[in-house]
Amino acid sequence: MEEDRDLSESLRRRTDDLAVLVEWAEAGEPVADELAKGLDDLSTTVDAGETKKMLGGEHDRKNAIMTIHPGAGGTESQDWAEMLLRMYLRWSERRSFKREIIDLQPGDEAGIKSATVNILGDYAYGMLLAEAGVHRLVRISPFDQASRRHTSFASVFVWPELPEDVEVDIEEKDLRIDTYRSSGAGGQHVNVTDSAVRLTHLPTGIVVSSQNERSQHRNRDSAMKVLKARLFDLKMKEQQAKLDQLGGEKKDIAFGSQIRSYVLHPYQMIKDHRTKEQVGDVNRVLDGDIDMFIKSYLMKKAAGTLLQGAVEED
Repeated sequence: MEEDRDLSESLRRRTDDLAVLVEWAEAGEPVADELAKGLDDLSTTVDAGETKKMLGGEHDRKNAIMTIHPGAGGTESQDWAEMLLRMYLRWSERRSFKREIIDLQPGDEAGIKSATVNILGDYAYGMLLAEAGVHRLVRISPFDQASRRHTSFASVFVWPELPEDVEVDIEEKDLRIDTYRSSGAGGQHVNVTDSAVRLTHLPTGIVVSSQNERSQHRNRDSAMKVLKARLFDLKMKEQQAKLDQLGGEKKDIAFGSQIRSYVLHPYQMIKDHRTKEQVGDVNRVLDGDIDMFIKSYLMKKAAGTLLQGAVEED
């Protein structure tokens, strides 16, 4: 494959450059910083290549549509949902992926009530699918005057963005279209007209919204793109469920089950319950460095050794 050849050429070029730097270092040249950076870049390239080799699904290479919802708990959970949104935006920024916020509903006091983001990049869906599920946060609440420990939950859903030529039949009679004024944080970019669009697919009850664009027409197009992705995903899940029933297959992970805990108090640890991967540097992870969790998930999935997500006592 051309992609494999490109990876091989990139690795060969980087190793040749490192060999030259090693020779210079042995000759006493001050290239230690450049050599360290070169080794880091090589390691990153190898990790990226290994991850892509495990992504062979039909839609893995597509862009991703991600939605984040807080669980019960009001402001505390809404703040946690916004922390997750920031984590994924920072992750996509690290990978130079383009991000488009389709819909963002601010929380009543802090955080968000929901967010839908389109993340555009090679294998975005295949990698982010590893993040779908319930994420649990344990911390001293900044919103509790008594400084008590709180547990919050937020759900992450991921769908592949469908290309234009994929047919998903949606009849007009099955849609309810509502328009409303955007509910942004304020300022000159908030629309003063009813340009935001909410689509309700009556047969399934799926509701999607878009308010990021300035025109009602473009918001309708964005919302329709998300709706098509969700309906396509629903159809695929229904087909898979029938096959599983016929074959008696059990899924490793139940959709919506808790997949990861982020403990900030009384100790600091982030642990993935499906792979047992854990990291003590919580700030690094919350700043978008989640590749170790994604890679571990893909490796365990490929080996068929994923565990059922579980809640552990802290």
